[in-house]
Amino acid sequence: MTWWMFALLSAAFAGATAILAKIGVQGVSSNLATAIRTGVVLIFAWGIVIANGEARGLSKVSGKTFLFLILSGIATGASWLAYFRALQLGPASKVAPIDKTSLAFTLTLAVVFLKEPLSWKLVLGVVLMIAGALVTII
Repeated sequence: MTWWMFALLSAAFAGATAILAKIGVQGVSSNLATAIRTGVVLIFAWGIVIANGEARGLSKVSGKTFLFLILSGIATGASWLAYFRALQLGPASKVAPIDKTSLAFTLTLAVVFLKEPLSWKLVLGVVLMIAGALVTII
């Protein structure tokens, strides 16, 4: 499978996540709901790593890699906590489009820190996606 196939799968699963989470967060604190979800993700991810025999590579992970994965985990946790609270307070049809404006943040960070190229097509696409998100919530 190619990268874009995995990206489409990610989008499909993320779409399902919003609906499942909106239903699941009813009647429970958003923080507890996030903790339950995170526990499931943890078990699922480690299960795949162990099943594929990839756990032995853990000793070869550099300190820099660990640091950035830890920072990524903190950012993910903060994102999930905010996302679940937003789902608890608002409609999924409005929360999800706003959440997807993360693309603009990703683009900016990729250009600044990863020195990825910026093209007018990329900028136009992001502007249109943000405009689309705004149209859905207004």
